[in-house]
Amino acid sequence: MATPSSPFSFLDDLFNRIGERLQPPAWAVHEIQHRAVLFLNHVLQQEPEAQQRLLRQQGRVVRFQWRFVTMELVATPAGLLDLAPPGSVPELTLTVTDESPFDLARATLRGDKPSVQIIGDVQLAAEVNWLVDHVRWDVEDDLARLIGDVPAHTIANGARKVAGALRQFVGGKPPQAGGSAAGAASTAE
Repeated sequence: MATPSSPFSFLDDLFNRIGERLQPPAWAVHEIQHRAVLFLNHVLQQEPEAQQRLLRQQGRVVRFQWRFVTMELVATPAGLLDLAPPGSVPELTLTVTDESPFDLARATLRGDKPSVQIIGDVQLAAEVNWLVDHVRWDVEDDLARLIGDVPAHTIANGARKVAGALRQFVGGKPPQAGGSAAGAASTAE
């Protein structure tokens, strides 16, 4: 009797079948991508060094892929990102090789980067890796603008404790002193 490799194998299979059959309309994909670019630019605007690095890469296109999701971004003259024009040829393609969303979530909770296949310009890949390693969203700062410093700090501390407990539960790294969450990134296989 064969045993499944993961307790989530049934859910992985279900996710695969649903993802293959239920594709959102093109306009919805476009709107979601635009919202993602707005969010990324919001985060990048808080990091002048990141904007300087993107400014040096202006006009260069990077394609990100995971399963049936693809997004092509171009560095702008302002040191930010925009969706690449249709028909653009990417100089770098980053493909997340982990198929399972549950494996990705587990790796993220452990503070690991997902494995990524890198095809294209090595220097551009190094810049993208720097951005992934050094740029973080300051959720507490944005929350403080909405509800004030003290409530935002209290909520952020609670969220850090929950994230630390989840990391320990999945067998990951103990919480860091700074409490910053590790993000997804590109690594060579």
